[in-house]
Amino acid sequence: MHTNFYTEHEQKLQQALEAIQNRGFFSAYPEVPSGKIYGETAKKDGQVAFKGYIGSDFTLKQGGCEGTLGGEISPYGLPINTQYPKANCIELLQEITKACPAWRNASIETRVGCAMEILDRLNKRSFEMAFAVMHTTGQGFMMAFQAGGPHAQDRGLEAIAYAYKAMKDCPANTTWCKQVGRDDFVTLEKEFKIIPRGIGLVIGCSTFPTWNTYPGLFASLVTGNAVIVKPHPGAILPLAITVDICQTVLAEAGFDTNLVTLAADTTEQPITAELVENDAINIIDYTGGSVFGNWVEANAGNAMVYTEKAGVNSVIIDSVAQMKAVSGNLAFSLCLYSGQMCTTPQNIFIPRGGIETEDGLLSFDDVANAIVKGVDWMLSDQGRANEVLGAIQNQATADRIDCADGDVIREGVSIEHAMFGEARTRSLKIVKLDASQRDVFAQEMFGPLVYVIATDSTDQSIELASSIATEHGAISCGLYSTNDEIIEKAIDAMSLAGVPVSCNLIGNIWVNQSAAFSDFHVSGANPSGNATLSDAAFVVGRFNVVQCRTFVPQPEPPSESKPKSKKAEV
Repeated sequence: MHTNFYTEHEQKLQQALEAIQNRGFFSAYPEVPSGKIYGETAKKDGQVAFKGYIGSDFTLKQGGCEGTLGGEISPYGLPINTQYPKANCIELLQEITKACPAWRNASIETRVGCAMEILDRLNKRSFEMAFAVMHTTGQGFMMAFQAGGPHAQDRGLEAIAYAYKAMKDCPANTTWCKQVGRDDFVTLEKEFKIIPRGIGLVIGCSTFPTWNTYPGLFASLVTGNAVIVKPHPGAILPLAITVDICQTVLAEAGFDTNLVTLAADTTEQPITAELVENDAINIIDYTGGSVFGNWVEANAGNAMVYTEKAGVNSVIIDSVAQMKAVSGNLAFSLCLYSGQMCTTPQNIFIPRGGIETEDGLLSFDDVANAIVKGVDWMLSDQGRANEVLGAIQNQATADRIDCADGDVIREGVSIEHAMFGEARTRSLKIVKLDASQRDVFAQEMFGPLVYVIATDSTDQSIELASSIATEHGAISCGLYSTNDEIIEKAIDAMSLAGVPVSCNLIGNIWVNQSAAFSDFHVSGANPSGNATLSDAAFVVGRFNVVQCRTFVPQPEPPSESKPKSKKAEV
C-alpha cells in the first residue's frame, strides 16, 4: 500500500487552501502546452496515445460489466469508435458497494492524498487528454489542452480543498467536561466521524467533459464516497482516461478499483435515468441541458443533487470609451468554441437611440455593425478562425443555427477547416431583433448565434436581462458603461437575479472565462443551476458528521487516613 501521496502533495494542498481563502490568482497546473514544462516529447507522446485508442477496446479494472459499446465520431470527421466496458447497472452497484467500507474508513489524509496523486498524473498526461477532448468536443487544440487539462485539474483541486477544509472544521475527538457541583464533574470522551453518503453519480456533458466533471468527482471521492462517472455518449474517451488513472492510483494505495467506475452508454440505449432513479445512488452531479436537468432534480429520490444547467446570457451596452476595443473583446467571446460555452453571451442589448462614446454618439446600427466588423476580423484568417471556432460538437446545434431566422446581419455558414476537411463547422450568425420580440430571445439558442436587440433605454436593457435570468437562468452578464450610477444599478439588478457581472472588459480577459480558486461558477441563485463551483455548500452535503460519546468516571477522591489517637496523659 502506498502511504506517501498526502505527504508528496501537501504543499500544493496548502497553497490551494490559501487560494480559496484569499481568492486571488492561483493556478496549480501550467496552462501553457510547452515541451519545456511537460517534456519535449509530451505532445507527440500524447498524440500517439490518442491514436492508440482509435478503434480499440478500452480496458478498465471494474466489475459488473459484460461486452462493450461505443461509437464516438469526432466533430472534425474522424471516426473514433473506441469500445468501452458495457455496465450492468445492478451488478456494477453491487461491486461498488463492496468497495466502499475500506475507503469510508480511510483517513481524510489518505483519501486526499490519493485524489491529488490522480490530479498529478492527469496533469502529466495533459497532451493525451487534449487530443481526446479536442476530438470528442470539437474544441480547438489550445482550448482543449487548457480547459480539458490544467483548468479542469485546477477545478478538481479547488473542490478537494473545500472538501478537506469542511471535514477538518470538525475535530476528530475532544474531551468534554462539565461541572455539575462544587467538586463534581461529568466528563465525556467524544469522537466525531465523517460518514460519507455512499455512492455518487457524476453525469458529464458533451462540450466540457473534464472541466465540468472533476469538481463533483473529486468532492465526492475525498469525502469518502464511491463515484460512478457517466459520460455523454459523444464524449466518453476523456472520462475513460480519467477513470483509468483513478483506478490505477487507488489500486496502488491498496483500495478496490471499483471505487471509481465508468458507466458508458449510447444515445440509442441510455442508462442515465436508470441510475438516477436507483435508490443506491446518494449523490448526483449533473451538467447539461435544462430539460433533462429538471428531470434529474425531480426524480433523484433522496440523493443530494448538484446541477449546472443552461441559461440565457446577456451583454448590456450603455456607453463605452472606444467601441473598437469593446467590439474586439466581444468578438472573441462570441466566437470562442463556436458559442458552445455555458458562459457565452447570446443577447446583446443596445438602446435604439445609440450609445455615447469618447468620439461622440454611435447609433444602434453603428454599434451592431462594429460588432459584426469585429467578428469578421476575428474570423478573417483561416488558421485563427479554425482554432477559435473549433467544430460543432452536435449536429443538432448546427441545425438549430441554420434554422434561426430574422433580420440576419451576419450569416453563420459552414467554413472550411484547413486540417480536417470533414469538420462540422459554422461561423457566427448575428441576428438583429427588437425588444418587443422577447419570445424569440428569451429562450436559449445554444451555439454560434447572437441576437443584437434594440431597447428603449438602458433601463429596459437591464430589466430584460435580469428578468430573463430570473425566469430562465443565466451564468454570465457583460456590462459596458462609463456611468457609475448605471453600473451600480445593473450590478444590483443582475446580482439579485443570481448572475455574475463583468464590467467593461477589454483586452485579454473575456466574459466567458471562469477562474478556479477565484470565480464562483454558477451562483445557484437562478434556474441555470442549483450549485456553485466551488464553495462550501458544494461539498458539505456529501458527508455527515456522526458522534460517539464515552463516559469517563470521575476519579474517587483520595481517602483521608484517620489520625491515631493519643493516650491520655496520666
